Amino acid sequence: MNYRRMGRTGLRISSVSIGGWLTFGGSVGASETREIIKTAVGAGVNFVDLADVYSKGAAESVIGDVLADYRRSDLVLSSKVFGRMGDGPNDRGLSRKHIFESVESSLKRLKTDYLDLYFCHRPDADTPLEETVRAMDDLVHQGKVLYWGTSVWPAESLQAAHDLCDRRGYYAPLVEQPEYSLLQRSIEAEVLPEAARLGMGLVVWSPLAGGLLTGKYDDGVPEGSRGAETKWLDEKLNDATRVRLRVLSRVARELGVEPSQLALAWILNRPEITCVITGATRCEQVLANVAAAELELSRETMVTLDEAFRI
Repeated sequence: MNYRRMGRTGLRISSVSIGGWLTFGGSVGASETREIIKTAVGAGVNFVDLADVYSKGAAESVIGDVLADYRRSDLVLSSKVFGRMGDGPNDRGLSRKHIFESVESSLKRLKTDYLDLYFCHRPDADTPLEETVRAMDDLVHQGKVLYWGTSVWPAESLQAAHDLCDRRGYYAPLVEQPEYSLLQRSIEAEVLPEAARLGMGLVVWSPLAGGLLTGKYDDGVPEGSRGAETKWLDEKLNDATRVRLRVLSRVARELGVEPSQLALAWILNRPEITCVITGATRCEQVLANVAAAELELSRETMVTLDEAFRI
């Protein structure tokens, strides 16, 4: 496993991490979650990424039970705040009230005293930026959060947050969590270079584009697949996309790896990226994803994929 510095911080994160979106506390049971985490940590993964809204808190609760198996300091644990967690008018967003109440709930579910990373899950147009930034700064001073970050924030919001922190002497956000994959490259225009300029690490989600980059959908949607059950691929899986997916599978065959491993390696060969956040429902998937961390791609391979998946 490779461990990369998170931006300009001294924190080192495994280049492949395990996330709980759509799995822990939901489609994956408690005993299976324990085995997945055991496999991941055994393979060198030290970063577990969560959010309060994942399975409405159940993802945090199940990981809280699993944490008892490990020395807390060996893991980098994250959660997020923004999404609706109740019916009240203050049960969502990035107000000081919601941030403080949410972090306490997350810590309780996770059975820990602190979070290594705490993300503002989306920008909040209804809350002054200074209120949000000051609340996160206070959590760092209190020791409940070691580093705070953002998720799916545009480049101008990242710049505004850093400018405000510089003026006020607040702790700045030092990690951004955007969506990024061969099929979703919009951050390359502004967010990626801005985050790098500001010294922020980038931990990216959906690096396999919801499974599209696994080779499973090269010729359509297989019966019984997640795409067939949810119909979420109806707009994404067109003829042009299938042509691109087949290029990925062809290059993967030539290199003797899985398409999913090649897709992850393509991201990890970008120097701005700290890690890819991967999901898993089986231990074999964890091991396959971790193997991608060791793949060094040639310039020719990078160019081939860049051109095939050009925005």
